[in-house]
Amino acid sequence: MGLPSEAGRPEVFRDALLRAGVLIDGGTPGLYLRSGEFEAVARAVESLMRRQMAEDGAEEIHPQPGMTTRALGKSGYMRSFPQLAGTIGCFCGDDAAHRRLVCKLDDEEDWTDQQVTSEVSLIPAACYPTYALIASRGPLPVDGHRVAITSWCFRHEPSPDPCRMQMFRMAESVRYGTPEQARAHRELWMTRVAEAATMMGLPHTIEPANDPFFGRTGRLMATSQLEQELKMELLIPVSDETKPTACASVNMHLDGMGLKWGITTQDGAPAHTACVGYGLERMSLALFRHHGAEPRDWPPSVRAALWP
Repeated sequence: MGLPSEAGRPEVFRDALLRAGVLIDGGTPGLYLRSGEFEAVARAVESLMRRQMAEDGAEEIHPQPGMTTRALGKSGYMRSFPQLAGTIGCFCGDDAAHRRLVCKLDDEEDWTDQQVTSEVSLIPAACYPTYALIASRGPLPVDGHRVAITSWCFRHEPSPDPCRMQMFRMAESVRYGTPEQARAHRELWMTRVAEAATMMGLPHTIEPANDPFFGRTGRLMATSQLEQELKMELLIPVSDETKPTACASVNMHLDGMGLKWGITTQDGAPAHTACVGYGLERMSLALFRHHGAEPRDWPPSVRAALWP
């Protein structure tokens, strides 16, 4: 039997996870410590995805959980999602500034104004560090290129919903190439994400979606993204039966990233890109929700899919 959830009350599922020891409260909404069982499941979900792409010939990249602030700005993320981004602040002051910081600590006041923004930002999506790298290598091969990348990501959206963690991992497969190659990548992974959900015994649908673009211009971008079906999400009931959670997404960027970063095909045209991302935490939470707090008691077919 799975863990309980209730329509409109994601905290019911959160509290069940905490009682079962699957997650441990991290002190602020969206921040958790993960149990050994949770980590084992998350790694198994990533391994399942890696097996799905074993024949793709993708280059593996394993970044640290940060990218340059300059690259984050160039990517366009701050124009579209400033409300979600996280930069890293550091203390760079002298002795007098340190005394001010200590005084604020002693008075239990906010001391973060004694920091300045560093050259490092937190990665918002696993694919973001790859574009500058691929651009630096010159024109793509005729067959294009694929990258497999898993990264810790950050998005500032504190919530009682455990599916909206502020720090989480994304496992992605990114495709760079011609419009046809990018489109084929999308179609391939539309099939694969559904197969993965079925193998894990998770009820699901795949639906068009849009990103949470900021502001008036962002609303127009969201409408265009939805109309063109550039973003397709794997939706699974997790925290709220009436509002399924996006546990994976398949995204077409058209030539947007190619133009931003100067990634070109052999004929000099801006490359098209596409990516698929599995939310390792969200997929894991879906498994606990539908199969229960003890992975050893999950259906044999589910265990075989995760631990072959």
